[in-house]
Amino acid sequence: RKDAPFDKICYIGCGVTTGVGAVVFDARVEPGSNVVVFGLGGIGLNVIQGARMVGADKIIGIDINESKVETARSFGMTDFINPQKHQDLIAAIADLTNGGADYSFECIGNVNTMRQALECCHKGWGESIIIGVAGAGQEISTRPFQLVTGRVWRGTAFGGARGRTDVPRIVDWYMDGKLNIDDLITHKMPLDKINDAFDLMHEGKSIRSVVEY
Repeated sequence: RKDAPFDKICYIGCGVTTGVGAVVFDARVEPGSNVVVFGLGGIGLNVIQGARMVGADKIIGIDINESKVETARSFGMTDFINPQKHQDLIAAIADLTNGGADYSFECIGNVNTMRQALECCHKGWGESIIIGVAGAGQEISTRPFQLVTGRVWRGTAFGGARGRTDVPRIVDWYMDGKLNIDDLITHKMPLDKINDAFDLMHEGKSIRSVVEY
């Protein structure tokens, strides 16, 4: 649609669709669900607002960087846990969710948090979706007991979205005010400053930068 600002909807080309789509198209999170999000970066924030959009009940963010809390709450996070302040993260999540998450999303790419994301899910029906990309050659593991008691471990690519049909829907959601993209784009800069954008990313000082040329 021609009325959509390209300097905003360009972000739908990856991060927004990856996070929101994982909630809506892959996991198909139901209203009233308890959702746990590991990692409050650009992908995690989109998972959070996707969960809020579909009517999730508790949306719990997990991160070691507490400076991200205020932004995450503005996108729909209801509770926050810093794993460095809890000896048993899984137990802390179980306490908040009455036994475990209905859905968890790993948005970091760390094989250890991938395991935690699975194991924090509720027995019988909890589902963990891996979004984060781990380093080449790394492997994930868990005890078979975690799976034979009904938990589901699954991956996602591009949020399970179909480019021709689902991406235009996401553009509509943004234009209708259901999704917030503006606050995810923290910096804009010309092409000759692109290295500054990488520096901001590595320093954790940006969510997303848009390079204009």
